[in-house]
Amino acid sequence: MSFRQMEYLLAVVEEASFTRAAQRLSVSQPALSHQIRALERHVGHPLLERLPDTVRLTPMGRAYLPHAIAALHSADEAVHVARPRGEMARIGLRIAALYSIALGIIPPAVLIWRRRYPDSHVELLEFGNSADLANLMSAGGIDVAVSAAPLHWDGPVRTLGREELVVVLSKDDPVAADGRRRVRLAELASRPWVLYTPDNGLAGVVAQACSTAGFIARPAVHTHHTSTAVQLAAAGLGPALVPRNMIEADFGGVQLEPDPPVHRELVAFTTTAEVPHISAFIDILAEHGAIRSRRPPGPPASPEAVEDLPRVGDDEGFGVA
Repeated sequence: MSFRQMEYLLAVVEEASFTRAAQRLSVSQPALSHQIRALERHVGHPLLERLPDTVRLTPMGRAYLPHAIAALHSADEAVHVARPRGEMARIGLRIAALYSIALGIIPPAVLIWRRRYPDSHVELLEFGNSADLANLMSAGGIDVAVSAAPLHWDGPVRTLGREELVVVLSKDDPVAADGRRRVRLAELASRPWVLYTPDNGLAGVVAQACSTAGFIARPAVHTHHTSTAVQLAAAGLGPALVPRNMIEADFGGVQLEPDPPVHRELVAFTTTAEVPHISAFIDILAEHGAIRSRRPPGPPASPEAVEDLPRVGDDEGFGVA
C-alpha cells in the first residue's frame, strides 16, 4: 500500500469515474485501475463498486476512505512542517461538506476567506451524507465539516441556519403554467419523481416530506448529485425537491415553494473550537454563507465588508451537540 494508491482512490471517488480521475492525475486509465486493484488486494476487500455510469464506494470503501484521507493529510502537513519557517506563512484549510452545501453555500465563504488570506491553501471534499463527514473528522482528515442536523457528533457544533428546499419543474409543466408560486406536494403524488440515491443525505429529507404529504414518491430516476437533480427536473423527467441555494438564475426550469415548507438545519462541526483559523472560517461561514430565504444571491462581499468581519479569536459561538 502506498500514498499514491490512496491518492488515486480519492481521485476516483471524487470524480466518480476512472476515466476522469485518470485525466485529472495525468496517468493512463489501465495504470490507475492497476493501482486501485493492488490497493484492494492489500486491504483484502473491494473498495469500489464499478457501475455502468458511475463508480461508488463499497461498504468497506466507505470505512477505509476517511483513514486514507487522514494519512494523506498528515503526510502533506509533515512536508509543510519540514519547510523553512519563512514558508509557513500560508494557512491551510481543509473543508468537507455535503454535495449540495459544497456547491450552494460554501463558495461565498471561501471567497471571503481567500481575500483575507490570499496565500492560504483551501481544499474542499464533497460527500453524500453526514456519517461520512463525521468519520472523516474523527480520523483527523479535515479541519471543519459542514453538514445537516441532526448530527451524531460529541464535539463542538455551530448552527449556521436553515436551508430551504423548493420544488423544481419544467417550464411547460401544467402545475407551473398558471404562474403560481407555491404547490402542495400532494398535487404531485401521482407523478414519477427525480429522487436521490440512498447515499445522498437529501434522500431522507425528500422521503419524509412526501410521507408528511401522504404519499410515497415513485422514481422516474435516481441521481447521486443534487445539481443533476435540478437539471433532470428542469428537463421534465419529474418534480424534484432541491435546496434553493443550488439553483442558478438561468437554470431553465421553474421553482415553486412547497406547501407546507420543507427545510433542513445546517451546522458546522470540528474537533476543537480553539484553533483560531478554523473558528474564524466558521464565523465567516455563519455570517456570509449563502443560506438565504426567498432572496436572490447578491454580489460578492466587498473588500471593505471583509475587513469588518470578526477576526481570529473573536466569539466562536460553538455549542456541543
